[in-house]
Amino acid sequence: MPVVGSSLGDDLRSLGFDVRTAADAAGVTEEFAAVPAHERVALVDPRFVGHVHALRLALTDPRFPAAATRGALTVQPEARTALTRALAAATHPGETDPGETDPGETAPAGAAGGPERAAVPGADARDGDAGPSGGDAGPSGGAVASGDGHRLGATVRAPGAVHASGEYAGSPSRTRPSGAATALGPSGATALDSSGTAAALDPSGATTLDPAGTAAADGSAPAPGAHPSGAATAPVAAAPGATGAHSWVDDIAARLDAEGVPVHRPELGVLVAAVPADARERATAADAVAAVDDERVRLRAAVKSRDGFFTTFCISPYSRYIARWCARRGLTPNQVTTASLLTALIAAACAATGTRPGFVSAGVLLIASFVLDCTDGQLARYSLQYSTLGAWLDATFDRAKEYAYYAGLALGAARAGGGDDVWALALGAMVLQTCRHVVDFAFNEANHDATGNTSPTAALSGRLDSVGWTVWARRMIVLPIGERWAMIAVLTAFTTPRITFYALLIGCALAACYTTAGRVLRSLTRRAERTDRAVRALAELTDSGPLAEAVAKAAARGAGSYLAPLSAVLGAAAVLAGTAAGGFGSWLPVGCAVLYAVLAGVAVAAPLKGPLDWLVPPLFRAAEYGTILILAARSEVNGALPAAFGLVAAVAYHHYDTVYRIRGGTGAPPHRLVRAIGGHEGRTVVVTAAAALLHDQNQGFTIALTALAAALALAVLIESIRFWVSSGAPAVHDETGEPA
Repeated sequence: MPVVGSSLGDDLRSLGFDVRTAADAAGVTEEFAAVPAHERVALVDPRFVGHVHALRLALTDPRFPAAATRGALTVQPEARTALTRALAAATHPGETDPGETDPGETAPAGAAGGPERAAVPGADARDGDAGPSGGDAGPSGGAVASGDGHRLGATVRAPGAVHASGEYAGSPSRTRPSGAATALGPSGATALDSSGTAAALDPSGATTLDPAGTAAADGSAPAPGAHPSGAATAPVAAAPGATGAHSWVDDIAARLDAEGVPVHRPELGVLVAAVPADARERATAADAVAAVDDERVRLRAAVKSRDGFFTTFCISPYSRYIARWCARRGLTPNQVTTASLLTALIAAACAATGTRPGFVSAGVLLIASFVLDCTDGQLARYSLQYSTLGAWLDATFDRAKEYAYYAGLALGAARAGGGDDVWALALGAMVLQTCRHVVDFAFNEANHDATGNTSPTAALSGRLDSVGWTVWARRMIVLPIGERWAMIAVLTAFTTPRITFYALLIGCALAACYTTAGRVLRSLTRRAERTDRAVRALAELTDSGPLAEAVAKAAARGAGSYLAPLSAVLGAAAVLAGTAAGGFGSWLPVGCAVLYAVLAGVAVAAPLKGPLDWLVPPLFRAAEYGTILILAARSEVNGALPAAFGLVAAVAYHHYDTVYRIRGGTGAPPHRLVRAIGGHEGRTVVVTAAAALLHDQNQGFTIALTALAAALALAVLIESIRFWVSSGAPAVHDETGEPA
């Protein structure tokens, strides 16, 4: 049982745990076996002393199959087989090899993200009951807790349970599990008590565990931002000079590492997570807990460590408090993301009025939308409400908001005095911004897990990071979303849409040149071997259709260092130059589009393993989008440019959807969809052919572009929504801080 005065039961229940107890290790195994297969389970040492947020970080983050801190461990359903073996090995030492799978053993299988339970050895199920006096817990025992993994912190009263008030007490997700003492929530916790030798904690508060689960004397901890997955490092904190007791929970975590299950150990910083050996150490640890404001730490951690200048200094200082306000009222990140989208759409509608009050209101609302856009991510980090769907909504809604605002500005310019037509500028801004993002995505995917990833350019960048002002200058040069939206908002309010688009195009062009040149230099000077995963991701990003695939099969070849990007450059140059030279109604663009399709097939005829092969996807995007832009601008057909804007928006959505599926580890959209919508080269041929065939028909080209845009949007949206709503992909969240 927890020692006298321990708040562990209250802490676990405040996080949404249904705590169950067991008298010994065998009892813990029995309780664990009774937990349904789709629920998460966790183990917590009843002697645990630490901040509630340390437990929250260790036990409620849905992104990892297993996670642990000192004296606490949780596993998702997919890792329960390994936990079963680890518990069996700990209960019957010498009978089970932790690295060996019993062929007759069947582990419970279930969907990730379901309810969780936790067991606490030796803890009493009735929260608040005092255990034996003193700091030592019994030699063994446990308690099990359950919760609803679909909603973080959802709680419910049950007979015999004490409902602790907390930030998520009002959550709308309430389901009563069976059991005398239950509290639903995103994770369960199991506390396991075991006697053992004490291990010394470094005065810095960081403890390193060896594979046996004991503490190392050097107190080494992972580098900031690292996510250690092995048992060698377990960042925890304790009071200076304190020593710790050996914990069976740490042994179980080490066994999971040995099983090949990566155990995530969150960075705790100044937060305390300790298993004291006696009353004196417990008092010292309790003093250390009282000395740190974990709520302040939690608020600070809600903000990305790496972000743009405008976001860091002008938005995050107050948006984190909005995130906390939302958490305390049961709002989810997805709801805040949706509110941000609606605010941006209202801003676009205001810009479309073409009046000065409308432009001013649009600028103010665009900034408000960005504040909410920052808030949703901070809310996710504050409350650990991560999901695949949330990451996708956040990413795709950002693009939808920005491009809808471009359309609003174009409509407003046409309605303002003088009737200025800036649709070509709006479409050009969308094309440039999307191509910039594809450069970022392709480069990052190509080097996501490359080995031997070094270059003089990267080394220079690392040295510049030590000069503080250069860090912010380089982040601002790339015109991230914060700086970009602030510039758009101010220019909208005080100037004209044409000036706004000119400034946007110039700024994005300079940023694109800077980032692309730097990445090309890195790629040329580094010696890295591209992995199969990176090659597959680049192939999926190319979005090749039937024409390119047929050529690739006929022109099968070995991988060449620069043949792929050279073929892509020649193809893109041919179709763009031919379209510009031939003009609207000429058959020259059609011939150039066919040549482009052939060269595109040559580019993907071999695996994209060359140093500059990551340039192939953005070159394809520039060729397709640019061809549509040139044809619409040269056509001088009424409504052609707005229709082209809609077509590029539909295709760009498909490409962003592909990117975020790859980022989420689920792979590209189904190949049948890519083939059905023609691939980039097929669509280019179709658009050029439509321009040649319909050039003498009034509105014919506009109707063709509109129909193509509607058909593509319908096809990709149906598949995209079906996938993201029903996806069983693991929860993800953007923690890189890379500005979009």
